[in-house]
Amino acid sequence: MRRRRLWAGVLAAATLVLGLGLYWFQPWKLWQDATVNEALPTAAPSTAPTAQRGAAAGPRTLAQGALISHEHATTGTVKLIRLPDGSRTLRLENLDTSNGPDLRVWLSDAPVKDGVAGWRVFDDGKYVSLGKLKGNKGDQNYEIPADVNLTDYSSVTIWCDRFDVSFGAAPLTAA
Repeated sequence: MRRRRLWAGVLAAATLVLGLGLYWFQPWKLWQDATVNEALPTAAPSTAPTAQRGAAAGPRTLAQGALISHEHATTGTVKLIRLPDGSRTLRLENLDTSNGPDLRVWLSDAPVKDGVAGWRVFDDGKYVSLGKLKGNKGDQNYEIPADVNLTDYSSVTIWCDRFDVSFGAAPLTAA
């Protein structure tokens, strides 16, 4: 009788640990891709005459960079774009990374470092989250709040908030 209770307790504990582990790590996401293909947002048409709009008639790339791999293989291009209405968007183009739990897109003041040295540096200083990663593949846009001073940030990371690690990052260079 004691042996049955012991085995029942061990089985219950193992089931609980397995369930928590599956919830925390979400390993199935490694085999699930979420592809997003958003067009570059368009701003509301300006009411100013064409002569006054001048060069502001279309989107303008302010800074850009190429993603490098950190915890997971990651490729693609990051662009900071000013739209004709003055709003700003972070655009991920041709993104290809692994899916994972609780992935975010962050602007950061941390330098982008190759290899393991760069995996955990992005939450050490100043950063701003632009939201959850919409998909691990494709083209996607993230609105940059008007109160964010872009000169305070020099990089972008695909950040796993669950494990405090960068999947990939890009240094930003003025266009």
